[in-house]
Amino acid sequence: MSDASDTPKSAPLQGRPARKPGAPGAPRAKSSRRRAREFALQGLYEWQLNTRDGGSVDAHIREQEDFARCDRAHYDALLHGCIDQCAQLDAQLLQFLDRPVEELSPVEHAVLWIGVYELSHCLDVPYKVAINEAVELAKSFGGTDGHKYVNGVLDHLAPQLRPDEVKAARPASR
Repeated sequence: MSDASDTPKSAPLQGRPARKPGAPGAPRAKSSRRRAREFALQGLYEWQLNTRDGGSVDAHIREQEDFARCDRAHYDALLHGCIDQCAQLDAQLLQFLDRPVEELSPVEHAVLWIGVYELSHCLDVPYKVAINEAVELAKSFGGTDGHKYVNGVLDHLAPQLRPDEVKAARPASR
């Protein structure tokens, strides 16, 4: 019979990382989709604050360092889709906002557009991922508690935009 003292206690297990990916202190590479969302957010922010057309904003964003590392197709869909459909996206948001859209910070407004656009049009993105990514954008670029607001609005909107997916993911009421 083998004694537990035969195995050195300080030796890491073979074939397994010493630290789980995503553990505190472990740097995580941004996905190309996350980068696309960040660049789209920057573009939507710029578009809201300036009178430039979407094409000019797009050209400016494409000049940014590391743009080549983003999912360009997803960026295009988000930036141009949100600009082209901003009125429809706002109409979907209005029922769950506690203030007029004009009173939203430009960052929160752009993040909400991205979230609603992904929930409405990017069906390859699971609804929980769309909400989480919007929350992460708000945490990184928005105000102190903006991410909580974004989460609340999108969480209430998701059942309307993705009813089957949300119903399947949420436990039945008891």
